[in-house]
Amino acid sequence: FSIFKNNYIPRISERFNVQFRAEIFNILNHANFAPPTTPNNTDIFDGTGTLSPVAGLLTRTTTTAREIQFAVKVVF
Repeated sequence: FSIFKNNYIPRISERFNVQFRAEIFNILNHANFAPPTTPNNTDIFDGTGTLSPVAGLLTRTTTTAREIQFAVKVVF
């Protein structure tokens, strides 16, 4: 999501423009989880049929947290 505002300044020049810009990434700050982890041998159950304790565990996300950046751009 990004927004910007153009500010023309005719005192300096007819084409002189200062642009204020804000860009927002992951604006709602939702977690997007990576696929669940599996054991090293990729089996959910071990040889005895018991469930592996780390199978299906969500340990990381695929996106970063909310990021906001501001910028000023001068066009002449």
